[in-house]
Amino acid sequence: MVGTTASAVVPTAAPVMQRAAFVSAAASSGAQPLSSIEQAATDAVADAQNVVTDAATTTADVSASALPIDGETRVDTTALRSRIAGLDDTDVIPTLLLPDLTERLADETENVRAATGDLRGRLEAAQAQKAAEEEAARIAAEEAAAAEAAAAEEAAAAERAAEERAAQRSSGSSASSSAPVSSGAPAASGDNSPAGAKSTARSMLGGYGWGDDQFSCLESLWNKESGWNYQAYNSGSGAFGIPQALPGSKMASAGGDWQTSAATQISWGLGYISGRYGTPCGAWGHSQSTGWY
Repeated sequence: MVGTTASAVVPTAAPVMQRAAFVSAAASSGAQPLSSIEQAATDAVADAQNVVTDAATTTADVSASALPIDGETRVDTTALRSRIAGLDDTDVIPTLLLPDLTERLADETENVRAATGDLRGRLEAAQAQKAAEEEAARIAAEEAAAAEAAAAEEAAAAERAAEERAAQRSSGSSASSSAPVSSGAPAASGDNSPAGAKSTARSMLGGYGWGDDQFSCLESLWNKESGWNYQAYNSGSGAFGIPQALPGSKMASAGGDWQTSAATQISWGLGYISGRYGTPCGAWGHSQSTGWY
């Protein structure tokens, strides 16, 4: 009975005896202390558990994103969790086995960490691509809306111009119903030559409180715009006359003969310059810096 009792106690005491023997051997040989070995195992388990959590989070993020991602879309942590369980309680593991088990756990931890990093990188790439596609779609929509608005404005301007031309034809027809029909352009009124137009403009400056010093700026400005030609027409923009009014029908506010009278065009042009730039030199300075006035 004594022998049976003693033999029954051996399995329980064996790890303790082995641990004691290992500690004694370590002390005499200068090997790694037992406490250091156990701490390394504990640290490895903690690191592995963090990696398992990160893998689960990344897998969940991929699933929630619903984005098309090439390759495996989940991280398998089965083997790592099994190794964590094998090292979860260092008190019942023979000390001599701890270093090897810890190393195996560390290796599997790195495998899962790498797989998690790869999956996270592919998720972020898919998210970046989606963001770029959405931004491109937003820009395209804005450009389409701007183009549509510009087309609508252009159509409205063309419609207004057509209405103005119709009104002018109607007015001209009423005014000249008893006169012979002209087959060409409207007859000019007054001295419309460039020299005559410049003389007319110079005589009008005083009405705005401007001196001859402003005439040189005005001369340069309208030399550039029209060459002082009362019939000048810009086919690209539709601007007309000496001051290049856009549209030319604006000058009707200065007189019904705006198409045939340099004086009427100049009167309108000086009023425009006064209201917008203050002086001809102000308008000329703006034209020089921007190309238009």
